[in-house]
Amino acid sequence: MTTVDSPAAGGIAPALRQLYFVRFGFAIVWAALLFANKSDLGALGVTLIVIYPLFDVGAAVVDARSANATGSIRGLQVNMAISLIAAVGLGIAGASGVPAVLRVWGAWAIVSGIVQLIVGVSRRKMGGQWPMILSGGISVLAGANFVVGASASDPKLTNVAGYAVLGGIFFLVSALRLGRAPKAN
Repeated sequence: MTTVDSPAAGGIAPALRQLYFVRFGFAIVWAALLFANKSDLGALGVTLIVIYPLFDVGAAVVDARSANATGSIRGLQVNMAISLIAAVGLGIAGASGVPAVLRVWGAWAIVSGIVQLIVGVSRRKMGGQWPMILSGGISVLAGANFVVGASASDPKLTNVAGYAVLGGIFFLVSALRLGRAPKAN
């Protein structure tokens, strides 16, 4: 769950703002559907857990297109690869049960959180990036918690819905901050 790695604020801030609002909306709707599904790994549950990282890939593609002229998109390309691997891994893990899904989701959250943290730091002059920096750090911690929680006696898939809601809130806060004039954070 990362963004592009260009610190140039000029033309990309409005595009990021719009993208962050979309990501907030998606996270809330996705989490509500996952909560309603109640950790069932039937067809709907597996579809939902695979859709989330695929949406992340799509968002990264949109982000890359808006930022391509302003600088390097390496961090975004790394995020795309990580999220594609996660989608495949989650699809496979879905056949093995909630613990396997939580382990894959946790690994994805850790790695993508590190990428998001690095990208947020590199873009902090744009403004609105402190929520993304915090979100990246929290993603690393949450990912470790998912991996550990997978060994619990009754692991819950709905825990990742809470993670998505929190991530969505960080995107919303960042979008609102990007609506202000760019300044050093």
